[in-house]
Amino acid sequence: MTINVKAPNRYWGAATPPQSKRDFFNAVTSPPAADGSTVATIRMYGPIDSWGGWWGISAKDMGEVLDALPDTVDRIILRINSPGGEVFEAMTILNMLRAHKANVTAVVDALAASAASFIAAGCDDTVMSPGTQMMIHSPLVFTYGNAEELRKDAQILDGIQDSIIEIYAAKAGEKAAATDWAQLLADETWYTAEKAVTQGLADRVATIPNAGETQTVGADDEDEDDDLVIVTVPVEDATPTRPMLFAARTAATMPPVSTEPGTPNRKETLDMSDTPLADIRERLGIPADSTDEQLLAAVEELSVRAAVTTPPSIPAGTQLIDSTVLEQIQNQASQGAQALATQTEERRTRVLDQALAEGRITAASRATWAALLETNETGTTEALNSLPKNTALPVVELGFSDTVNSADDALYAKAWGNDDTKEA
Repeated sequence: MTINVKAPNRYWGAATPPQSKRDFFNAVTSPPAADGSTVATIRMYGPIDSWGGWWGISAKDMGEVLDALPDTVDRIILRINSPGGEVFEAMTILNMLRAHKANVTAVVDALAASAASFIAAGCDDTVMSPGTQMMIHSPLVFTYGNAEELRKDAQILDGIQDSIIEIYAAKAGEKAAATDWAQLLADETWYTAEKAVTQGLADRVATIPNAGETQTVGADDEDEDDDLVIVTVPVEDATPTRPMLFAARTAATMPPVSTEPGTPNRKETLDMSDTPLADIRERLGIPADSTDEQLLAAVEELSVRAAVTTPPSIPAGTQLIDSTVLEQIQNQASQGAQALATQTEERRTRVLDQALAEGRITAASRATWAALLETNETGTTEALNSLPKNTALPVVELGFSDTVNSADDALYAKAWGNDDTKEA
């Protein structure tokens, strides 16, 4: 691949990037087999670029695809046609694939060059389709600085190359011992499908079908790409003539995010701006393809339900009763209080009547003793009972005499008809 310095599109070179992300990166899964297992096909048909979007395939893109795959997926077919790109982004993608529970078969459909080559070689199984190519070379970097800084960058590149050689050597196995990998990388070596197998970078040459009769994990509408604008970023003073494994950031400003979500395996058809609406539909429990009117109706219904006041929590030991039962209890309590008051009044009246009848108090002092009974009935009753009888008012007959002792007595006797004297 040759990069056009006048109008480069990063790792796309002089080629015009596709209008849609799904044109070079997508995933499909097969219907579950009888045992419940599923095969997923991931197509990586573009450069590897941390900017993502339609600039290339980023580790974030691959992560979102892997996360969206069904749990039943036990095999991934990774189809590759890539010129390579950023080495660390590619290394991240490889380790994501290795960390997935599924067995990963890398299938080179056209070209696995530069960083894409060690992704292919690092998978569980590597298959070269007939007529394909694999290219390996030493990592590159754009840098600026003095001699010391350049020497430091060279040492960094040597370390990166050692890490890449480890992946190639692990794939080659016993063949790796007789291989001068550093020289092959420095020479920028290209392999046909058969030579890649001979070198140990691939396991076999074969035509690998997709995951059978496939269903798209997330199909996008064709109309979504109408407004997509291709942005080119000029790179000054750069004259590379081959694909790059590693490139330092240029002074160019990060381009705007593409309108494509970058993950064509979504379960719904969404623009980036529709993602919040999809989340709202999911939370409301309505279909993903529901209309705006249905969405608004669901929101209104939720608002009505939310308007219903939630009863407060009842403290422990508190009992709720029906209002009619409460009214009945209150009436009964009122009647009981009246009856108790009547009984109390009658009892106190009896105490005063008895004290008056026994001559313990006078009629004039009755009101005073009644007030004391209201204040302390028990103590006042005890005090009344302790008073001697017939002291306040004699009420017991002491006796009488038949003898009239004076003129007054005679008069009283005569008035009452008890005069036994006779006039002389």
